[in-house]
Amino acid sequence: MKDIPIRKISTQLNEPVITGKFKIRAIADILDGKDLMHDLHRHDFFFILALQNGNGNHEIDFTDYEVQNNSIFILRPGQVHQLQLKAGSTGFLAEFDTAFYYPKDKLANLRLIKAGNKNVCAFEAERFKKLQDILAYINNEYTLKQEGYTEVIKANLDIFFIEFIRQSRNPLGNTKSSTTYAQERFEEFMDLTSTHITTYKQVSQYADLLSLSTYQLNAITKAAVGKPASELINEQIVLEAKRYLLATPNQVKDIADHLGYEDISYFIRFFKKHTGFSPEAFRKNFQ
Repeated sequence: MKDIPIRKISTQLNEPVITGKFKIRAIADILDGKDLMHDLHRHDFFFILALQNGNGNHEIDFTDYEVQNNSIFILRPGQVHQLQLKAGSTGFLAEFDTAFYYPKDKLANLRLIKAGNKNVCAFEAERFKKLQDILAYINNEYTLKQEGYTEVIKANLDIFFIEFIRQSRNPLGNTKSSTTYAQERFEEFMDLTSTHITTYKQVSQYADLLSLSTYQLNAITKAAVGKPASELINEQIVLEAKRYLLATPNQVKDIADHLGYEDISYFIRFFKKHTGFSPEAFRKNFQ
């Protein structure tokens, strides 16, 4: 069973030893006057791509997004994506793992989860500038590496995610309105499904993790996106299957086993019911 190619944060040998990994670079320096093309892969870290000027295409979990000016892409660990950026694009790319930044404060942690669940937001130029300025400050701290720079970076990541949530009330994608409490529990639920989908597939299991009843969890998901929890769980199973079908040469039986299905025939019927294709047909048509 081959894993989806995983990219890790590369660090320089002379960098100070810190807990976890963090890196930020200017997009112009990454491109160096050339186009950039990253094939389908996943990360084991958070990924912030902030583009003041941008042209290209970004596919995240098999949804295509046209790269726009004043837009920000945020990916969670484990998501699959491929990126094309044209020369001349500008902005910042920041990468960090959970050992470096994963707030213990509940509200800050929920902001990070919520931001990661959005994936992409386009902003008015003035709103984008506030976020760009924070990243520029972080980049300066990372470059100079003066005393306490990691604490300054983490504090500014807190501020970045506060501003991101404030500014991104209209992300590219629609969600129905719901109470703050319901939205927070929904974000927690979605984060849990992305982490535990290979082992937990029942609404009751996620309800237990959230200390909710199945009725409460279904009420929360319906208020947030108009879908029962079971439908969202099934969507996550299908998404993980698609990731392995398109990003690895693994046989269908191995993918089914990875997802916790001992009966390959059941897995094939499940996948076809939710996509209209058998796993092999999906791979052939979309790879």
